[in-house]
Amino acid sequence: MPPRSPLPQRHGLDAAWVCTPERSPHEPWATMGDWLQERMSHVVDVTGFLARERFVSEAGEPVLPCDPYRPNTFVWFHRDLAEETVVPGLLHVVYRDERIVVIDKPAFLSTIPRGRHVVQSVVVRLRAQLELPELSPLHRLDRVTSGLVVLATERRWRGAYQSMFQRRDVGKTYHALAPLLPGLELPVTVRNHLATRRGQWQAEVVPEAPANAESLIELELMLGEMALYRLTPRTGRTHQLRMHMLGLGIPINGDPLYPVVQPVAIDDFSRPLQLLASQLRFTDPIDGGERQFDSARTLPIHSEY
Repeated sequence: MPPRSPLPQRHGLDAAWVCTPERSPHEPWATMGDWLQERMSHVVDVTGFLARERFVSEAGEPVLPCDPYRPNTFVWFHRDLAEETVVPGLLHVVYRDERIVVIDKPAFLSTIPRGRHVVQSVVVRLRAQLELPELSPLHRLDRVTSGLVVLATERRWRGAYQSMFQRRDVGKTYHALAPLLPGLELPVTVRNHLATRRGQWQAEVVPEAPANAESLIELELMLGEMALYRLTPRTGRTHQLRMHMLGLGIPINGDPLYPVVQPVAIDDFSRPLQLLASQLRFTDPIDGGERQFDSARTLPIHSEY
């Protein structure tokens, strides 16, 4: 682990860091500038960063091109961020205390910074909005899913609450809009083995493998050719509810991946997935209190342009 960063967060993001290797008898670099050019030139404009003193040492001093090379030395910097389209919709704070924040997120907002969604993520937005630099999520929702997310306010609280999620001690209820399929007997518990493969958008069912995903699917309300379904996941695999609904022949409305991948532009927010993380329930691992949180959103979810 590196020592504490000498740079403050920028746009709600911690500074990145790199570290020179341990001493070896054949160090090929005369200066820190030489090492940074070899190590970082494929990531940032090293010459420009050095000229503008954007690399700093543990003491917060600029790393200069001519500084002698030093082994086992940490260097911090902030990357330049690509422009991002602002994701429409408000982040509603449902609950906040010393230890946790519960938010109700709109569709299309990533939970964590990832890929082309960095500033436009729950964590980065809220760190700045709430002035909580250590804020971190205890679980995740898919970018296209709306609803409740719980975050820890500081690192010291993260372990107890995250363990609660890992032990599956959190009751989760979702609602979804999907076609009404005559003859489908509900409620039903779906169990199977779901897997994801690097480079593929869709998850897949692995036949005959031990079940690692389980969901209870119930019909809550018939709406003509459509229906409102209550979904209770008992595990938390990637795209689990979306896959289980698809497997029953009732894919969730607005799903850009299932049953087929849709060519949707990254800044197209016109057709939200009709899946809502509507309720969370748990016993607080710190004070033993019973907690229940409900989303203020309802289905159908409309575009928040």
